[in-house]
Amino acid sequence: MKDKKLILKILVPVVIVMVIVGIWFIKNTPEKEEIADNQSQTGEENTVEEIQGADFTLKVSEQIDFEALAEYGLPVIADYGSDDCIPCKQMAPVLETMNVEFSGRAFIKFADVWKYQDSAGNVPIQLIPTQVLFHADGTPFVPSDELQQEMEFIMYSDRESGEHVFTVHQGGLSEEQFRRILSEMGVE
Repeated sequence: MKDKKLILKILVPVVIVMVIVGIWFIKNTPEKEEIADNQSQTGEENTVEEIQGADFTLKVSEQIDFEALAEYGLPVIADYGSDDCIPCKQMAPVLETMNVEFSGRAFIKFADVWKYQDSAGNVPIQLIPTQVLFHADGTPFVPSDELQQEMEFIMYSDRESGEHVFTVHQGGLSEEQFRRILSEMGVE
């Protein structure tokens, strides 16, 4: 009987420590490994080396450098809103889900334009939330006619050259709408 109690006194703390260590390892898995796993499952063309060093964090406090992001060869959806506006609050969980789901395959960014007013200095924002969309090659997204009928997109052109420079969507997006846009951008 004494041997069983001694074994239990030793075994229980050892098991607890093993569980804690296991949880720590699970929670502290490097993001780069997750990105590599996502790519190997999806068969994306970009190699881990090409996107290594890319910042897939959702929230930004500065202007988004779309040219720098285009160098990674991934599409970009940048949402301009605020943590305090009601439609933006409703869309926040969608942004978080899409950022996690498409990390390594697309850049999903969020700029709080009330906290960081300069963050929208390089894009045409009339109201929030507004999403700015770019293809993987850095060109503005052009939706299909079918998608354009379901969701209204605004195309901005340079006044002098007439060149298409921005495509935006004003208002919130659902997860399904995000997926449809990303699918048209070539992300599966």
